[in-house]
Amino acid sequence: MRALVVGGGGREHALIRALARSPQHPELLCAPGNAGIAKDARILEVAAGDIEGLVGAARRERVNLVIVGPEVPLVAGLVDALSEAGIAAFGPNASAARLEGSKAFAKQAMLDAGVPTADWREVRSPQQAVKALDELSDEDGGVVVKADGLAAGKGVTVAEHREEAQDALSEIFAHGRFGSGASALLEERLIGEELSLLALCDGERAIPMAPARDYKRIFDGDLGPNTGGMGSYSPVAGVDERRVTEIVGCVHQPIVDLMRSRGTPFHGVLYAGLMLTATGPRVLEFNVRFGDPETQAVLPRLRSDLLALLEAAARPGGLDGVRLEWSSDWAVTVVLASAGYPASSSSGDVISGLEDVPAGIEVTHAGTASDGQRVFTAGGRVLNLTALGEDPLSARDSAYAAAQMISFDGMQLRADIAARAIEVSS
Repeated sequence: MRALVVGGGGREHALIRALARSPQHPELLCAPGNAGIAKDARILEVAAGDIEGLVGAARRERVNLVIVGPEVPLVAGLVDALSEAGIAAFGPNASAARLEGSKAFAKQAMLDAGVPTADWREVRSPQQAVKALDELSDEDGGVVVKADGLAAGKGVTVAEHREEAQDALSEIFAHGRFGSGASALLEERLIGEELSLLALCDGERAIPMAPARDYKRIFDGDLGPNTGGMGSYSPVAGVDERRVTEIVGCVHQPIVDLMRSRGTPFHGVLYAGLMLTATGPRVLEFNVRFGDPETQAVLPRLRSDLLALLEAAARPGGLDGVRLEWSSDWAVTVVLASAGYPASSSSGDVISGLEDVPAGIEVTHAGTASDGQRVFTAGGRVLNLTALGEDPLSARDSAYAAAQMISFDGMQLRADIAARAIEVSS
């Protein structure tokens, strides 16, 4: 069995580590990978966005299954191209990937499927935005502003007041930060606790994975701008198996049913970012791939064969009767980011201390590169440190102890990952 993972971040490294635990003993390839992935898989020098190059590489290498990590190649139609070449792939086709590629498309799909979400307006000009602000702002003038297309986790502003919302809209319309002709969504601000819930989908059904909670803002206390994610933990207190089943039944499954009825069945992972409000769960966003950094906390707890699950999800109806098995351990993931992130990133800074991290701590590389002897920063989020423990406190202490062993110039990390989990469980 030969599997190719597309991507080069922490999510892809976590996928490769989990796939390596499969009893099928697959040969693992990755394109383009990073310095850490190169130690666990054979690297192919093909960019994640090079559709033609990836199809050609998969054909030459006689790959049995391609597992697509990032959203960009999914939205660009990589799975469609692989299908045309007769190569099995895990992930949605371009039509189904619009659930992440366009927030307006996703909102309309939620409306059509009866999935609970925040009230919203799509706006295509500053004039439309003024009217939407008046309709959706809370008593403090707060509202959520989202760029419509892909923005690598940085296109969302949870505005505390009207002026902050107007600044975010100016970035979209006046400054073209997310491309010319961009549109935006304005949403009501929801109150509650966030939850990340991923489900494996085979075009017909959605099978839940373990719940997780991530930390999107750069600074402790959920302050500062949004990032791609600064840490995560799994499981989540109060979200047991029964609760997970209920959420999948009212959030994921209706979307899978809708996409199938439209002739664009959804295969892959459907990620729901949720707000658990006083009136029930409401969807903040859908992603069409494994979340990052939730994957780094969820997969180390998985006891089922991930490769077999991904193969099954790629087939129509392949997950019929499947039940996932999980460790009772808690997992806590701490992200180490480079100087300047998320507005920019620093590359070329030497990373020290990796060899000091004890066995049992899973170090997954995100933005790293190597000259064969030293490892350097090569992106915004650089490393992920995941520890397991019988409770959130022991897992958290182990993850942060490992983080203290690593250093590079300008290293950033949040100090409050999983603090809420400890508070709730104590």
